[in-house]
Amino acid sequence: METRWFRRPSTLPIAIAIMAMIIITAGGTIRIYDAGESCPDWPQCFGTWGFDISEEDQGDWYDETEEYDSRGPDKRYTTFEIFIEWIHRLLAAIMAIPVLANFLIILKRKELYGKSLVKVSFFTGILLTLQGVAGAVTVRFDNADWSVALHLGLASCFVFILLWQFFSMRKLEGATWPMLRVSEKFKRAQLKRIKIMTASIFLLLILGAWVSSSPNGNQGCSVGFPEGWPKCQGSILPSLDDSGILVQMVHRTGAGLVGIALIFGGMKFRESVRSHQMHYGFTRIFDLVTGLWLLNVCIGGLYVVFAKLGEFPEKLSLLHLLLGVASFLCASVGLMLLKLGEEGGEDE
Repeated sequence: METRWFRRPSTLPIAIAIMAMIIITAGGTIRIYDAGESCPDWPQCFGTWGFDISEEDQGDWYDETEEYDSRGPDKRYTTFEIFIEWIHRLLAAIMAIPVLANFLIILKRKELYGKSLVKVSFFTGILLTLQGVAGAVTVRFDNADWSVALHLGLASCFVFILLWQFFSMRKLEGATWPMLRVSEKFKRAQLKRIKIMTASIFLLLILGAWVSSSPNGNQGCSVGFPEGWPKCQGSILPSLDDSGILVQMVHRTGAGLVGIALIFGGMKFRESVRSHQMHYGFTRIFDLVTGLWLLNVCIGGLYVVFAKLGEFPEKLSLLHLLLGVASFLCASVGLMLLKLGEEGGEDE
């Protein structure tokens, strides 16, 4: 009888991935509340290890260090704004424990899982360390757009590696999922398509983080309907002399092209699944990615339409981020199952 899911070593990487998604959500909440500098030092917060810091104590710290907030020397944060940055850091630090345990478990059972997964589990620890460094850099450079994009990119790669480890371990543990039975012809025909789709979504996700963190990019196309969206500055083809308009239009054009590619690519993919008699789950994953992406394009448009200059709808912004990450991870799951699939597997 197969071991229950909570006793399997493969449960740990998927649990860490879920925890990482919670941290990404907390990071998105920090950004939408513009609280990225609510703990201006690192690893402490206003020189303390807590989050309940009064405005007076904040002022004293600023005066003592002369490291004033980028919004001005009079800027002060609420306890909630400080807390979400504080808990974000705490969860990231706590994650080091299960990541270390994950490596030790794989190392102990390397006869079953192999040296390659030992290296993968070790690499997750490296990525977590890089995430901590990126977090410190983000604080140091006052949430510069490039640092926010780097932070999100590393976090997405971290979850990707954990998902890859999970699926690889389940295969070695003897999982008989129908989607692990893949025709070699189908794999050769579709693997490149899935790789390009996943990479394109990842690049647009990072570019979106860059745009949303850049004052110029965030407001480059103005707001409202239709001047701000679907147009930009009231024009379908605006002048690209302004850097804010340029990054917005690159982001929008890229998102549109990916959406079109997903729609037409999905048609060919569905036809290939039928002709090679592959499991319908591959089609469902492609359809899910397409649906999430197109929905996110609409959410991005609504974000601009409902915004007033300088007052962007926070919940839509967070939803836009999470849907982008979800699209990337769904595409990643399809890529991993196709990559790991072998001809001649057994159906459940």
